[in-house]
Amino acid sequence: SIPGASNPVIQLACLDSSLAIAPLFKRFGSVIITSGTLSPIDLYPKLLQFKPCVSESLQMSTFRPCIRPLVITRGSDQLAVSTKFEDRSDMGVVRNYGAMLVELCSAIPDGVVAFFTSYSYMESIVSEWDGMGVLRQLTKSKLVFIETKDVVETTLALDNYRRACDSGRGAVFLSVARGKVSEGINFDRHYGRAVIMFGVPFQYTLSHVLRARLEYLQTHYQIREQDFLNFDALRQASQCVGRVIRSKTDYGLMIFADSRYNRHDKRSKLPKWILQFLHDQYLNLSTDMALQHVKHFLRLMAQPIDQVALQSVLLTLEEVNMMNPLPIQDTSVPGEGGAMVTESTEV
Repeated sequence: SIPGASNPVIQLACLDSSLAIAPLFKRFGSVIITSGTLSPIDLYPKLLQFKPCVSESLQMSTFRPCIRPLVITRGSDQLAVSTKFEDRSDMGVVRNYGAMLVELCSAIPDGVVAFFTSYSYMESIVSEWDGMGVLRQLTKSKLVFIETKDVVETTLALDNYRRACDSGRGAVFLSVARGKVSEGINFDRHYGRAVIMFGVPFQYTLSHVLRARLEYLQTHYQIREQDFLNFDALRQASQCVGRVIRSKTDYGLMIFADSRYNRHDKRSKLPKWILQFLHDQYLNLSTDMALQHVKHFLRLMAQPIDQVALQSVLLTLEEVNMMNPLPIQDTSVPGEGGAMVTESTEV
């Protein structure tokens, strides 16, 4: 027994992710690592311990500005909004987040997905909103569904959410970054016309496993604690908002609701396919300013699709065949090839 500890538990955790991918590098001559959420891309060679032959972050090829990222830093009353620990319990911030969600859901048709930084924060803010009458106002424009830790409940809520979107009633799904919905569920077409990211989804920094991993990365790979935490949080934010765009003809709003996203050191870590649309006029917005951008974007996307422009970003079968070189004899030796890292969200 351990003095002062009741029911002690030994937890085993892998601190070095390079151990998992090392067998692949050893077995294959060439490895391609590609995803839409690899930014900042220069951190992966350090984390996975390899030297890339090619490292490239690509823009999205589109025939129209199909996504509209907006950074909302304050409510309509000009009070800054953030989920920083010292601000998240501020009733002014809670009220502004509630009013923001109500106004956005009133202006945006069909489905809206809102992500929070943790289950505990979502539960506390939804409880406060209920007392303020925010949920009652919200149900005037959309049905409300909430992700829980129970997989069966969440699956049922997702099914009903889709039915509400199909019927034209519209719905809003309140979910959690790093939860089931953020990882593998797509909200294409009318199932996701907007994703709202309430806060920056940092990991719980008092976690023993995270503290051990941060210390390991600092000691062995000279990766600073704050660099890794920022990298991990912005990757999660990108993964959440990326649920909204799934094809060349799809479109959606990506709303970053936290004053910290206005800082260059934060937003510069977003993928290039988001940054290419994040112009200066979409930064440092209040809720009412953002609503004007939302309405303008939706009017623009409501216009008929220009089929000629659409074809200009698609390859014909002949062009694909021309791009494919003749097969050549593979002379590479496993373990002596190279790795290529690319970041793109081509659909």
